[in-house]
Amino acid sequence: MSSSRDWTKTVISSLTTPGAERWKKRHQADSSPPSNPSHTSIAVQTLFRDMFTCSHCDAQSLKWAGRCTECGKWGTLLEGPGQQRSASQSTRSATGGTARKSAALSDEATAHAARMTTHIGELDRVLGGGVVAGSLVLLSGEPGIGKSTLVAMLARGFKGTNGTRKTDGTEDIDVLYVSGEESASQLSGRFARLGGAPTSLRFLEACPVEDLAATIEKEKPALAIIDSIQTLTASGVDGTAGSPTLVRYATSILMEAAKRTHVPLVLIGQVTKDGAVAGPKTLEHLVDVVLNLEGDPSHALRLLRASKNRFGATDEVGVFEMTSEGLTTVENPSAKFLEERASVPGSVITAAVEGTRVFLMEVQALVEKSAYGTPVRRASGFDNNRLQMLTAILSKRAGLQLGDQDVYVNVIGGMALREPAADLAVCAAIMSAHRGTALSPTVFVGEVGLGGEVRSVPLLDRRISEAKRMGVNAVVTPKTIKSIGELMR
Repeated sequence: MSSSRDWTKTVISSLTTPGAERWKKRHQADSSPPSNPSHTSIAVQTLFRDMFTCSHCDAQSLKWAGRCTECGKWGTLLEGPGQQRSASQSTRSATGGTARKSAALSDEATAHAARMTTHIGELDRVLGGGVVAGSLVLLSGEPGIGKSTLVAMLARGFKGTNGTRKTDGTEDIDVLYVSGEESASQLSGRFARLGGAPTSLRFLEACPVEDLAATIEKEKPALAIIDSIQTLTASGVDGTAGSPTLVRYATSILMEAAKRTHVPLVLIGQVTKDGAVAGPKTLEHLVDVVLNLEGDPSHALRLLRASKNRFGATDEVGVFEMTSEGLTTVENPSAKFLEERASVPGSVITAAVEGTRVFLMEVQALVEKSAYGTPVRRASGFDNNRLQMLTAILSKRAGLQLGDQDVYVNVIGGMALREPAADLAVCAAIMSAHRGTALSPTVFVGEVGLGGEVRSVPLLDRRISEAKRMGVNAVVTPKTIKSIGELMR
């Protein structure tokens, strides 16, 4: 009886719930052993059974509430057994495992998995050559950016390995499309706009993730697409669709199914207001590949980047254009960015590096006398803080009078220039706009320091080669000028 009571104290003393605190106070002065040891065990079981655990932060409470008092989330308190364990229990479970046999990397079981092409050149480029069997790919992006259109194009063109994949000796299933956001008729209309759905495509409405995993194991499609992961429910976990706990659980189930069946899965994840994928980085550590579809919804161009890729590099970028027929690949991005350029004051060209590719982009500037005491500095596609720094350098080092002038900078096409190599182009555009003189087609590349010096940038030879390929022979680089003041001459 004494050992039972000591065990009860040990377990409940490790808890921090209000019920456990009341039990401690009530039994602190009671030194007599219980009359019936089973009563103590029943009390402990009742404490565990009646506890509510927050699915977001794992805080525990004996009383249900609509909002967790620890993390402030709503609707996350679930009734169930407590998760606290004693130190002795944790030790026993950690040392009670079974030894497994390791395998050499040279064995066939661990051989390098073959890739399957998507028949979309820009997508294959970003993935590293195609989709790896059994991989889990997460495609994220803002609403309306074109994620569903991209996976619909993938579903239309994707074929299984050598086109001979079978399911139980019956009809081929190349793609299983699971949609929780569109009905069958809506999805059929989307495929009709893209040219029609292939006969080997199968549709499935969103269902509990356990049923979805069983369907994938039974039908064994060449590729499965889930649009989107936030719409899936689960029969094994309580919670609303899209909650962090349910999203993690569903992704774990699908990951196990993908590794077991060698079926690659593509998950679509919505982006929250702060730019996180399906919540605060909920899925990125679980999946194999994270693709980000970027771009300005008001423009037609889209960029596809890989922020994580276990089977390839993350320095590739794919360029697409949104048209009435869906997303089309842009084979020559530089020509696309410069096709409407006009020779006007404030318009210059720069060579930007995106991944391993070099693009020629147009940078425009407008300088106008300020109507207020504080001049305006605004930029679209360029860092506003860096623009203010460059205008200060031009005023101090190049003698350009911008103290009473509003300065606006815009990168054409909805693109964004993030590297310092665009500094020289921005300065040249501001100078051209301030003077009111148009510059001949010239590519400006270089980083500008606070002292007005023009510093070197990486991949300069490739930038010059791209300019010459596009027929622009005049290139201003750190090799041709050493200070920003030389632009004024």
